[in-house]
Amino acid sequence: MELYAKALSFAIPFFLLLIVIEEVAARRMKKQVNRGMDTISSLSSGMTNTLKNLMGLSIAIISYAWLVDKVGIFEIKSTWLVYVLAFIGIDFVGYWSHRFDHKVNAFWNRHIVHHSSEEFNLSCALRQSISAIIGIYFFLYIPMAFLGIPAEVVAIIAPIHLFAQFWYHTRLIGKMGFLEYILVTPSHHRVHHAINDIYLDKNLSQIFIFWDKLFGTFQEELEEEPPVYGVKKPVNTWNPLIINYVHFWALIQDAWRTKSWKDKLRIWFMPTGWRPADVAEKYPWAYWKNAFDQVKYDSSPSKSLQIWSWVQMLVAFGMVFHVLISFVNFQYLEVMLYSVFMMVSIFAYTSLMDKSKIAIPAELVRLTMGIGLYLWNGGWFGLQELIPGADLFVLGFLMISAIMTFRFVYKEAGQKSESIAQQTIAAGR
Repeated sequence: MELYAKALSFAIPFFLLLIVIEEVAARRMKKQVNRGMDTISSLSSGMTNTLKNLMGLSIAIISYAWLVDKVGIFEIKSTWLVYVLAFIGIDFVGYWSHRFDHKVNAFWNRHIVHHSSEEFNLSCALRQSISAIIGIYFFLYIPMAFLGIPAEVVAIIAPIHLFAQFWYHTRLIGKMGFLEYILVTPSHHRVHHAINDIYLDKNLSQIFIFWDKLFGTFQEELEEEPPVYGVKKPVNTWNPLIINYVHFWALIQDAWRTKSWKDKLRIWFMPTGWRPADVAEKYPWAYWKNAFDQVKYDSSPSKSLQIWSWVQMLVAFGMVFHVLISFVNFQYLEVMLYSVFMMVSIFAYTSLMDKSKIAIPAELVRLTMGIGLYLWNGGWFGLQELIPGADLFVLGFLMISAIMTFRFVYKEAGQKSESIAQQTIAAGR
């Protein structure tokens, strides 16, 4: 975990730099690829995923180390071949785990947050799940374990493989010639993120596109069919913690409401989007039957709320980065408490972005927890030693944040856009 924290402390600033470069390039090309609140939501989602991983909230039913010890038969001597096979093997696992996430109702909840943005840009690459806590795809690693690929090699290659999936989340790069036949390119991945019927559940590969061509899930991006991004059933929120569980909550409701005991059980393992007939008739979902009818979610924030949301996100990012660079010096309890505080913070300010009244109790919990942590620690987790005056800044910011939340909720809650109503009407066509 220390290696993971160190790797992220280098990777995240690099990712942010690329996001800024993409925005500058887009403006020069007179294209809009980012919307402020959507970008904040994406970056905040990335922070929640980082915090979840730092807390160690990932459970492997069967670890790869155990698997390779039990089923490994071969031993590959060549160092370079081990790393090449590990990369290809992880990509094979990535294709199939990705495919299961798209195809099975319960598993879609593990992945929906990544597709929830109605934009397609580098920031949406950071929308990663916090709901995928249990590692259920251990069986996909059996071929790698059979070949005897060491667990320490997999531990090195896995984050490299993950980071290599960042760059192709962009609309600014067209088709890339012969690379289209080998690698997943921006064109391929635009198809994957689209809700157009012809594009749904296509191009599931992560690095090498030949898995899709081999297993029948490839679709080329068509000039006459521009991709429309998001999910068929819109999430209608900027709050990444809610997005992570919105599909799971919908399944719970359907399982409770259906009169069929058979359907109560099988709903979890049916194809994504399947619903019991009696529930679907009584409680119809609003969704985009035609992708081109999509009306993007917009909470219509005032200019001041947009600016305040950016301030909140930047302060949150600074605190998460503090956890990363100080991880080796923290006790596990400190990591847990700091991370939970940050989760509450992200929930609070993204709820405010939605103009939801739940932002007020969330902000009060944040303030209370922040003061409590300050008193318990005798300061803000040693931040004062890195940045003089940081303790006073944190306390002052928490108090100002509470005041601003009350102000914005009572000033703007009644001014929410009619876009959600428009979406419901349009989706019901």
